[in-house]
Amino acid sequence: MKIITDTAALADACEGFAQHDFVTVDTEFLRETTFWPILCLIQIAGPDDECIVDPMADGIDLAPFFELMANTSVVKVFHAARQDVEIFYNLDSRVPSPMFDSQVAAMVCGYGDSIAYNQLVDRITGATIDKSSRFTDWARRPLTEKQLDYALADVTHLRDIYLHLKEQLEKQKRTSWVDEEMKVLTSSETYDLPVEKAWTRLKMRVRKPRDLAVMQSVAQWREQSARDRNVPRGRVIKDDAVYEIAQQHPKDKNALGRLRALPKGFENSRHMEGLLEAVATAHEIPEDELPIVPRPSRSPEGSAAATELMKVLLKVVAEQHGVASKVIATIDDLEKIAADDEADVAALQGWRFKMFGKQALELKRGEIALGFEDKKIQIIELE
Repeated sequence: MKIITDTAALADACEGFAQHDFVTVDTEFLRETTFWPILCLIQIAGPDDECIVDPMADGIDLAPFFELMANTSVVKVFHAARQDVEIFYNLDSRVPSPMFDSQVAAMVCGYGDSIAYNQLVDRITGATIDKSSRFTDWARRPLTEKQLDYALADVTHLRDIYLHLKEQLEKQKRTSWVDEEMKVLTSSETYDLPVEKAWTRLKMRVRKPRDLAVMQSVAQWREQSARDRNVPRGRVIKDDAVYEIAQQHPKDKNALGRLRALPKGFENSRHMEGLLEAVATAHEIPEDELPIVPRPSRSPEGSAAATELMKVLLKVVAEQHGVASKVIATIDDLEKIAADDEADVAALQGWRFKMFGKQALELKRGEIALGFEDKKIQIIELE
């Protein structure tokens, strides 16, 4: 097992990996007590070689690795890539490209919704992964041989999975479907949410424009504080506290002390002033410039029943074509289609429309029906 702990060795390894058409990549990290994940290990494998990089080694510079990730001649293969790519983007400000996510590809190939890596390994290669090292403290050194073997298995089996799924996609002429999904994962906007948009992570529990302005301002303050202090958002204040502040508009430390969702004594902490300033900032916004509170649209009469029928249709279509239903359409898509024939949703565009969206509209208009024949639900054409 090759373990790289210095820049020169990393550069040599990455130069070798750059000669291949693809590399498989995974990471081990910790983020329970920090805002930014702590990168503890990087695992890389080419078609016939593999290594583990220790990013915590003294003096190591990861620049050769990031150049490999940016090399457009090499496909970077991940399983459930988002968290790994988020780490790389935070450290290097670039998204690996081109990229292949085996979890997405597996859904397109009919392996179910969001299949776990160990399940995919079992179904494609027949191998069994020992999960006993799953909850390792990856920041602790030295790591045992067993722990390193477990980490490396995340990229060695991924080689066979990638080649199998790639072949299956080509046979089924679905490669472009995965490419379409990769556009989201390779967009920098996916990993770079501005602090002023932090409120979009929260549920809409306010009804008044001024309350929304307070929620937005407090959420931005919390996001910036969490990043600056490198602690999870909930360590600054929890979501429930943001909602309560948005409703109560505390203007001084005594008012803060009366809020149930804030930790006891928060009003005497050094962070108290920043929070009160955030509330005050929201109150300085003129009435005619306040944000508009999104109103839930009323669904047309009968649309709830139409949505339920479409759920059944979606399941039938997914089984017919061997594609995970989650890739074809979401419940939100179905609700929007039930309310509007021209809804701006992915299920009414491209291959999804040909496979499902067209029939969803036909079902809604009464041009097809669902029936139970031969112990299976069937799509029935109506004259």
